[in-house]
Amino acid sequence: MSPAAARSWVVPLAWTAVLLDGFDLVVLGTVLPALLRDHVWGLTPGTASVISTFGLIGMTIGALAIGTITDLIGRRKALIIAVTAFSVFTALCAVSPSAFVFGLLRFLAGLGLGGCLPTAIALVTEYARKGKGGSATTTVMTGYHVGAVLTALLGIWLIQPLGWRAMFVAGALPALVLVPLMIKYLPESESFERAREKSATEVVGGLFHGGLLRATIAFWVTSFMGLLLVYGLNTWLPEIMRQAGYPLGAALGLLLTLNLGGVVGLLVAGRVADKVGVRPAVIFWFLGAAVFLALLSVKLPAVGLYVAVFLTGGFVFSAQVLVYAYIGKTYPDVMRATGIGWAAGVGRVGAICGPILGGALLSAGIAYPWGFYAFAGVGALGAAAVTGVRAGRSREDAATPVP
Repeated sequence: MSPAAARSWVVPLAWTAVLLDGFDLVVLGTVLPALLRDHVWGLTPGTASVISTFGLIGMTIGALAIGTITDLIGRRKALIIAVTAFSVFTALCAVSPSAFVFGLLRFLAGLGLGGCLPTAIALVTEYARKGKGGSATTTVMTGYHVGAVLTALLGIWLIQPLGWRAMFVAGALPALVLVPLMIKYLPESESFERAREKSATEVVGGLFHGGLLRATIAFWVTSFMGLLLVYGLNTWLPEIMRQAGYPLGAALGLLLTLNLGGVVGLLVAGRVADKVGVRPAVIFWFLGAAVFLALLSVKLPAVGLYVAVFLTGGFVFSAQVLVYAYIGKTYPDVMRATGIGWAAGVGRVGAICGPILGGALLSAGIAYPWGFYAFAGVGALGAAAVTGVRAGRSREDAATPVP
């Protein structure tokens, strides 16, 4: 297969793999009402929260491990293994005999899914045309939000006639097409072929040497803040808006608007990053997220509210993706997947903290307006943290030999 033909397959295959991440974000919330209503396994809101956390912990471990694995066995094999593992364990969720087994399978599926994102972005960044790394990364990440929206719609169509188990079967089915296509068409990373001799210790250690320590810490903190916002808002925005006095239908409509804004924001953010540079784009997007989150604390007329939520989604979701694009530009090719994987893994801790923060504010009865102030503060901290990456740093000046 020619290099041009290989490049043409990378984005659609990576986009589909990232779509699975969007499926997993929404699927548990989609099936939980049915599980709780029918008292499946005697499930309670408390045990459901534990199961949700199991999945996120699996993703965290998977993201931390897969980056290094991809830099050792190759991006192609790692992505195929990650998609296969996620799909198998997701399918098995449909036949879970108990809450414990269901939680265990969600954890194991999370291990596989946690590896999809860093590997997909590393491949896309490498095969992107020169000067288009930002837009390539953000375009692939639109799959995340498309997956979330499609899964919500799938829940409406499937759960009532077929039951909650059908959702997990549906989530595994894409692998029947995706994995064979990856095996046949997905190219291997050229940088991996050039760096087979490196050990895991050298690859991970490289994140903290050659002038990269400061950037690594900055990326970890920024990713933590970014995913705290993404998961916190996706989990609690409807309930916070209900506390503000909006009806449930309007609150759910605002959640859809938030994610639609995320898709448009991703397309815009990537092109802005290609034009002005990814560093100023990341800082601006986190600051924009802070401003519009604070604005949501103000009672707005209907049209103004939807516009504000749309723009909030455009800034919040794109800010975190721009962090991945910045990482891809900063680290040398041989450790790019490791850099993205570790930042995504630390970010998953933020994904766990986001729903906890929103839940604590709701329990205290102060989610509106203080929830928006708290999330706005997180956005501002993300902007401040990313300034810790030295201006002008790129893969070229980062390519110091690893000791």
